[in-house]
Amino acid sequence: MIKHIAFTVYPVREVARARRFYEDDLGLAVSANFMERWVEYEIAGGVFAITDMSEGTRPAADAGGAIAFEVDDVDALTERLRAKGVKVLVEPFSTPVCRMGVVADSEGNALILHRVAD
Repeated sequence: MIKHIAFTVYPVREVARARRFYEDDLGLAVSANFMERWVEYEIAGGVFAITDMSEGTRPAADAGGAIAFEVDDVDALTERLRAKGVKVLVEPFSTPVCRMGVVADSEGNALILHRVAD
């Protein structure tokens, strides 16, 4: 069912300031940029992203990050999980590059279900 981790994302307060840190200080190269609000860095086949689009979240050293699982069918898996009583936090939606939705795990952590667009 789960094929691989699609991306890991950290919320940031100021994208420009965060980009300076990740690009200038750590030497990461941008691989995708969505409206200067979601910036991705491909690292050895994985992707790390920063964003100020995560409403209700804030940067915190003690809060952990988020994980996205690459799946075959976001909608089908969301419905299968919903039928099992799993809480759907964000209904599946499409972007220019993917389809994704968010569910809560048994502890209340957010899990992103993701599929790159064909």
